[in-house]
Amino acid sequence: MSFDFPTLLNVFISGLMTGLVYGLMALGLSVIFGVARVVNFAHGEMMALAMYTTALLFSAFRINPFIAVVPIAACFFSFGYALQRLVLRSFVARPQHMQFLLLLALAVVITSTLLIVFGPDARAVNLDWLLEPVVIGELLLDQAKLYAAVVACAVSAALFAFFHFSYTGTAIRACADNWLGAKIVGLDVDRLYAIAFGIGASCVGVAGCMMILLVDVTPGSGPAYTLLAFVIVIVGGLGSMSGALVGGVLIGVSEALGGFFMAPSAKSMISFALMIMVLMFRPRGLIAEKL
Repeated sequence: MSFDFPTLLNVFISGLMTGLVYGLMALGLSVIFGVARVVNFAHGEMMALAMYTTALLFSAFRINPFIAVVPIAACFFSFGYALQRLVLRSFVARPQHMQFLLLLALAVVITSTLLIVFGPDARAVNLDWLLEPVVIGELLLDQAKLYAAVVACAVSAALFAFFHFSYTGTAIRACADNWLGAKIVGLDVDRLYAIAFGIGASCVGVAGCMMILLVDVTPGSGPAYTLLAFVIVIVGGLGSMSGALVGGVLIGVSEALGGFFMAPSAKSMISFALMIMVLMFRPRGLIAEKL
């Protein structure tokens, strides 16, 4: 195995690009928790659903995943909005274990449905024009990871702009900061919660569209992505948007370096070791700011 600097740099950048997609996935979880204070235990299953939907659109209609991003994001926003408005709304004031059981049941339903419809075999999307790497000096950049990272950055930037410069985004942040105060000044808190859940779900949808270009998906992928999303937001700071992106990048880079120096099977070990260190020294995460 070669440990020269160009090789290490290639591994680092590969992990960085994957980490940006991880960060977008975790961003959805942070938005949902930061606003509605609901921990989405079906987050990874929604990610797997988005990946399967992208693969289905590609195999049946030859729709490019970069184009499928738009309708899938819209569908997932509608799904998240309806889920919060029609189901989770009545569980907000109930004990947290009831929310946990409800979303865990949703996760099982999604996984079982994917298994029934698609079977246990892995699905993938392979675009021929993405097979050739982008060569920049001694760097060899995987095109799929590069474009997926660009999409993740663009969506994340748009989301930051929405929350900080739009009226609806500012109102959602106000609900996250002070639920009672938002109600007193006349904000429709229930609708804003539903919008936030829809935004979080759409982040998962976009991340799924990009992730299917990088790895195969099976019905059992959902729980692994749920666990990964929780590791990322714990490292970055639960409820922090910037923390989710930072955590995603750190996990992506640590997995890449861990797989390079040790073995690919050691990736999860490195991620959990990083999480344990953060919990020991910064229990609230690296970036503990609110949404």
